[in-house]
Parts: sequence; structure tokens; C-alpha cells
Amino acid sequence: MKTKNHYVVLDGLRGVAALTVVAFHLCEPYSLSNPFAQVINHGYLAVDFFFLLSGFVVAYAYDDRWGLQPAQASQPAQASMTQWDFYKRRLIRLQPMVVMGSLIGAALFYFQSSPEFSLVASTPVWKLLVVMLIGFTLLPVPSALDIRGWSEMHPLNGPAWSLFFEYIANLLYGIGIRRLSNRVLGVLVLLAAIYLVDVAVTSPHNLIGGWSLEPKELRIGFARVLFPFFAGVLLMRLGWLIQIRHSFAICSLLLVAVLALPRLGDPQNFWVNGVYESCAVILIFPLIVALGAGEKRVDGVSIRIARFFGDLSYPLYITHYPLIYVYTAWVGRDKVPASSGAPVAALVFVAAVVIAYACLKLYDEPVRRRLT
Repeated sequence: MKTKNHYVVLDGLRGVAALTVVAFHLCEPYSLSNPFAQVINHGYLAVDFFFLLSGFVVAYAYDDRWGLQPAQASQPAQASMTQWDFYKRRLIRLQPMVVMGSLIGAALFYFQSSPEFSLVASTPVWKLLVVMLIGFTLLPVPSALDIRGWSEMHPLNGPAWSLFFEYIANLLYGIGIRRLSNRVLGVLVLLAAIYLVDVAVTSPHNLIGGWSLEPKELRIGFARVLFPFFAGVLLMRLGWLIQIRHSFAICSLLLVAVLALPRLGDPQNFWVNGVYESCAVILIFPLIVALGAGEKRVDGVSIRIARFFGDLSYPLYITHYPLIYVYTAWVGRDKVPASSGAPVAALVFVAAVVIAYACLKLYDEPVRRRLT
């Protein structure tokens, strides 16, 4: 089968977003009780950007293999893939690093004992191993297996919650969303946008959330995945791409600006920040994807950087948070001020990148080649 060209700029933007997430999490220990003190205040919206990219790329990679007709195709496509083929491909792409993230989380777990993580010190090894094995499957753990005290569905590796919702979106796409006409899909996207706005402006923490099985968290999680993922599918099918020069640099700056903007409003008017987040996810992120997907060049320094960032992005995102747990525990346990913690945070950032790259080259790529 002829291999499709990658949208290299979109891969690079995923890497920029992953690096921003790491920086956001390193700043988080100093703003746990006051989100207005967060330096990279909207870094969590990178997850919503990931979902949008994922919907776009999944539709680009697989729509025609179902026998669907892409917007930019001149000839009808021939079906060459079953539902099981699709699920196998997605599992091979994502699941190996899910296992690695859970392993790293278990290996570093007992280094995280602190007032912030009240259950770590009292967790027996058998319970840790049970949670690790469940983490391999990406199934969420019930509250009875909370071993940290944060009620996370994946307490060894918090960001795995977004992969849980990613799998749900892929399942919905494979079961039936792929069969919808663009008009019906557009209606679905519109309804999902209304749901997203409602959650963003009525939840006290806006779109922060989704990592727990509590009903309010599930409400946020579904709002964060449904609109961006299926808006990405629709954007690819409609072919609304914008060609500009230096798109990787321009889109990267725009993305970082959106993610780093200070929190808007105040605790009594949290809806103001919700309006901003809704505009970012519904309007600005699709614009960035349209600009990035319009890039036709496949060479040059910026494209090589984008390709490297793209390769690094997923391993970095899914393995960095156990290091953040350790850093957060140290800051909370020893009452470390930001000025003293900054050099250590820089070392943690570098270590996260090195670990992610090592996992990519020594584990993820070889395992995926063998599974394929």
C-alpha cells in the first residue's frame, strides 16, 4: 500500500504543545491553591489541541481506507480496511507507550510521598502492582484503588486520562461517525460546540478536568474530546486549508501565545475565562490546524525541527508526568520557593525530553515495527 505523506507541520505543532504541557506542569506546584498564579496559565488546553489534531489525522489516514470519499480526492476510494484493522492500527500506535508510562509511574511512585500525595506512603506494594497492571490496559481505576489521594482514573500516570478519552473517540469514529455525511457531522460538531461552551462557562475551573471517574469530571472530559476530535475530522473532509509561508514558526508562536495567556476574569466571574477557552478551542485551534496543514514544503530547517518535535511529542506527553509527581512532592514537602525550584525544574524538563527520546528509539519504534 502506498504510504501517505505526513502533515509534518502538524506533527511539529503537536511537539510544541507537548513541550508546553511539560513546562505548564512544572509551574503547577506553585499554583495548586491559586490558579491565577500559574505562569503558563492555559497549558492544559494543549490536550484539546491534541484531540483536534488527532481527529484531523485519523480522518486523513483512514477515511479513504473505509471506502469513503475525501474532499480533495478526484477518484472514489476503495475499501481496504475493516473495523478490527482500524482498532489494531490505533492500538499499535498508542498502547506500547501507555504501558511504558505506567511502568515509569510505578518505578517512581514511592519517591512521591508528601503532603500533596497523602496516600503514597501507606500504599502496599501489591496494590501498586495491581494499579500498574490495570494501567497497562488504560482502563480507569475505581476510587477504591486510589493510591495517591487525587481521585485520578490513572494515579500512576495522570495524563493517561486523555488517552482514555482518545480511545473512546476512536471507537465512536470506527463504529459509526465515519459513516456520517459532512452535513450530519457538521450538526454533531455544532452540538458538541454548544456542550463545550456550556461546560466551560458553568464549571468553576472551566475546562480544567477530565481525569477522574467522578460525574463532574466525566462531564468535562467528554466536552473536551467530542468537539475537537470530530471538528478535526470535519475540517479534514472539507479541505479548509490555508497556505502561508513559514507556517510552522507562525503557528507555533500563535499556539504558545494561546496556551500561555494569563487567566482571565476573577474567582467570582470564572465564566469570563470560560469564554476565552471556548474561543480558543472552537475558533483559534482549528485556524492553527488549517494553517499548519496548508504547508506543502517537505524540506528545510523548520520542517526538520517539526519532524523531530512530532516524533518526540507522544512519548514526551505520556512519560513526563511521573517526574512531575516527584518534583511536586519535593516542592510541597520541603516548601521550596519558585526561585530555588527553577534550576531543578530545568533539569527535570531536560530529563523528561531525554527519557522520552530514549523510549521512542529503544522501545516504542522497535515494538511498533514488530507488532505491525
